[in-house]
Amino acid sequence: MNIGDKVRLLHGREEGIVRKVSSGGRIEVEIEDGFIIPAMKSEVVIIAEAEKSYFGENANVAKEPEVALPISAPKDQGLYLAFLPINDQSLSLYLINDTHQAYLVHASEVHGSNQRTLFAGTLSSGESRKFDDRLMKEMDEWPSFLLRFIPIQTNLEKAILPFERLLKMKATQFFKHLSKAPRLGKNVYLFAMEQTTKALDIRSLNTELQEISPKPAPIKITKPARSIDLHIEQLHPAPDTLSNSEKMRIQLETFETNLNQAIASGMDEITFIHGLGNGILKKEIHKRLSQIQNIKYFQDTQKDQWGYGATLVRIS
Repeated sequence: MNIGDKVRLLHGREEGIVRKVSSGGRIEVEIEDGFIIPAMKSEVVIIAEAEKSYFGENANVAKEPEVALPISAPKDQGLYLAFLPINDQSLSLYLINDTHQAYLVHASEVHGSNQRTLFAGTLSSGESRKFDDRLMKEMDEWPSFLLRFIPIQTNLEKAILPFERLLKMKATQFFKHLSKAPRLGKNVYLFAMEQTTKALDIRSLNTELQEISPKPAPIKITKPARSIDLHIEQLHPAPDTLSNSEKMRIQLETFETNLNQAIASGMDEITFIHGLGNGILKKEIHKRLSQIQNIKYFQDTQKDQWGYGATLVRIS
């Protein structure tokens, strides 16, 4: 078992990628929602071969033949984003227009509130256009891709609405999209640009507006305690029945709920008791705190009582 293998936990439903292999048979697995779960090698099983090439495993290792999987796409749409494997490390990105309609296309990568244009131009009927290259091993760090399509209609005819698609690639889903690309005629990872924009039905919209009930009264903010214990035994009546990811989800939801209430109610500080353990919960809490503007600072606190198993949050 190597770093980059995709595995499933035998005692739960979680799937993820091996991120660390330690002595004594211990590993760390990153599941789909970004959490790191420690486990023993005997507690997991490798579940896929296609993902191994994504993480750079030796290309000489024999692989099972790739089977083209159907993609969920309307047959009359015919606009695609395709990832063409160049070798076991690199992919070329293509836009494919398999319709009888020409489009103005704008493709960009999205980094939070910032964007960078990758392609802007005309994509004629039956045309495929390469516009970028990516490394498969960096897929976890790829930004989202935003694609906008505006039909070019040179004749006076019924309007075709422009539309856009925003895609964030995840390895757990990416490899399920292997298919033969139209126009390119090669096996690629193919994503259909389904048109989701619809014309407004004014009559139905007016009916819906008339049926809208009065807005509910504002929700009263409950001021939380100054110290919140995030030990799972304090948050769930039967913690032994939970998987590691379920425990983490409950702890982080409790953390975020109480932090939001503390900010909304005007508290100047709040302490979260997360314990020492393997440090995963503390690391995730500190990561989220570092991304919130309302936080003046946060620090480990009360070593004498919790041995730095708690974090003090100062709210601005």
